[in-house]
Parts: sequence; C-alpha cells; structure tokens
Amino acid sequence: MSDNATAVAAENQSASSTTRLPLDHVIADIAARRDEFDRLSHVPRDVIARLKRAGVYRAATPRLFGGDALAPTAFLDMIERIATADGSAAWVASFGSANVYLAALPLATQAQIYADGPDQVFAGGLFPVQPAQPAEGGWRVNGTWKFASGCKGADWLGVGIGVGTGNGTGNGGMPSKPRTAVFRPHQIEIVENWDVVGMQGTGSHDLRVTDQFVADDWTFVRGGEANVDEPLYRYPTIAYAAQVLAVVNLGLARAALDVANQMAGGRKTTTGAPQLAERAYYRIELAKAEAQLRSARAFFYDTTDEVWQSILAGRPATPEQVSLLRLAATQIAREGADVVQRAYRLGGTMAIYRTHPLQRLLRDSMVVTQHAFLGEGNFDGAGAVFVGVPPIPGYL
Repeated sequence: MSDNATAVAAENQSASSTTRLPLDHVIADIAARRDEFDRLSHVPRDVIARLKRAGVYRAATPRLFGGDALAPTAFLDMIERIATADGSAAWVASFGSANVYLAALPLATQAQIYADGPDQVFAGGLFPVQPAQPAEGGWRVNGTWKFASGCKGADWLGVGIGVGTGNGTGNGGMPSKPRTAVFRPHQIEIVENWDVVGMQGTGSHDLRVTDQFVADDWTFVRGGEANVDEPLYRYPTIAYAAQVLAVVNLGLARAALDVANQMAGGRKTTTGAPQLAERAYYRIELAKAEAQLRSARAFFYDTTDEVWQSILAGRPATPEQVSLLRLAATQIAREGADVVQRAYRLGGTMAIYRTHPLQRLLRDSMVVTQHAFLGEGNFDGAGAVFVGVPPIPGYL
C-alpha cells in the first residue's frame, strides 16, 4: 500500500468511530417526507447526510479506509427496512453498495476518494456506453447517459465509456469491456428529465459530460477484480447490484401488507357491510400473501448467507451460487410486486384514490420489476445453469 493510502486508512479508522444516528430515526424522517421527494424528483442532500450518519454509505467502503464493509445480508436488511417507509429513498440508499465497484480502482485513487472520510456516495449512469477519445494518460469524455439514480446527492459520479479495440481489458483486436469513468459532480451536468409514474423521488436524471479528461487511474471495469483484499470484495459484484435493487420490493410488500392489516379492522365500509377482517375471502388472501412474501424472502436471504459463508471460509462463489443469487433477486422483485398487487385488490374502491398509501406502493413496486438486472431473461439464465448449458451472455 502507498504511504498516502496508509495515512488515509489511519485517519478514516478514527473517523469511523463517530457516533451513529439510529437507522430507525432516519426511517421515521423519510416516512414523514416522502411526498417531498416526489415533488423535488430527488432525495434531498440533508436526508442523504442522515443516511450517511446511519452508516448506509460506508457499508461498502473498505475497512482499509475506515468503512464497515458489511456482510451483504446486513446491508440488504437496511435497504429493506428503509423501503417500508419509501421506495425511492431505499433505491437511492441501495447505492451505498456501489462502493464495491470503486474497489477495482488503484489503491492510491481510492485513498483520494476516501480522504474526507468513509461516507462517500457514488452514483452514475453506465448506459448508453459512449466512446472515449484517447488522450495522454487517459481519455477525453463526451456524451449523455441515462438513469443516474441518486445523482443529485452524490459525492462522485460515474459514466460508462468505451475505449475502442485492443485497449483496456481487450486484446487481439477484440473490443474492450466498457469502463466507468469517475468524476466530481461539478464536472458533469445533470439534465433534470426524470418524469415517471413510480420511483419519482430517485432522481434518475440524465448525465451530460462535455469534453472532460479522465485519467486511466480514475476508470475501472464494473465488476472487475478488486484491489482490496477483504471478503466483501470477493462477493459477486453484479449479482449484488441486482440484489440491492430487488430487495426494495420486499420492503414495499411488507408495507402493503401492513396497510392491508390496518384496513381490515380499522375502517367502516362505505356500504355498511361487515368489516374486512370479518370476511373469509379477505383473511384467506391476506394469509396467502403473507406466506408468499415470507417464502420468497427466506430463499433470498438463505442464498445470500450461503454464498457469504463460503467466501468467509475461503471458497470463491461458484457459477451455480452466482446463478442462485440472480434467480433469488429476480424472484423477490416479482413476488414482492405481486404481493403489493394482492394488497391493492383487497383495498377495494378506496385504493384507487391518489392519496391512498397503496397507490404509491403499487407504482413503485412495478418500477423495480422493469430494471434490466431483474428481467425475465434471468429465469432462462438460471435454467441454463441448472441443465448445464451456457447461459445468456452477461448472466454470470
């Protein structure tokens, strides 16, 4: 390790002992302000600051630099809990995991990123990958990128660049893998065009870069080999990226069932008919939804812990284990959305009002299922692994 990296690590170890803000306090604040997030089309920086104090944005920072490098199950549980209050805030908080990507940067570069402490927010847009022009010591970058969730609260922003053929990880004339170029926010323009039916508060605006230089040492291949020797950075990176997004739907589904339970006995019906709790169909459907959610959740967390324990024991994750992580993530995204829809159907006519809590949950949960990491093709990939044939490109 360089002298600079060593010094930063020592300083950040001291900083990491700062008193934490209980996550439950932040969640209560998020629940009270979620309408504000929708109006602004992003989660404000003061809320990001509170999430930092709760440890969300040091969860994937290496211990080397004063971070927590949390076990995946612990971080996923944090995001699930936040999602019970608001899907957009949980989605933005989920990028607390994105610092695992940064571990592929040179240690000296990481030392600069964490020079101000371990609580660093990294966000960005990888696609569409834009070609970068060679320049001495690096690349000249121009272009526009989509879906930069959480960009307005980020300390660092990344964009996807292609570096031609025979460069970077490519060889023999084969195209290189796309790289991510890391910039400070002042180097990038945020194009505020996020106008959607769900997850409005994620602020997933476009990013625009105009003739900016990035040094080689500030680029990395997403999911590339880490330069940090700690267990978290041996966990399957792309699978983890899918998991932290999918787990939002577990939180949204839990919130929807909580609403359904509250409706069951606390509201008189419009027609004067028996309360919902007194109706057999309501109780049966609620029980089925609860079983559905708990089953999917158990598969998800059991699979995650199994892979983590293998890594702690010094065994690399196998292709079969990585596939199960992808499968479990895809499953909870869909099962969670289905549970929210079941709760919505139980809500009856009242649930059609914009002000009804199930409306927000319904819209947000459907957005999660549309993410490219959680697409239907993952079931084909998992099936291919089960039967021993090559899965679709990019699945493993």
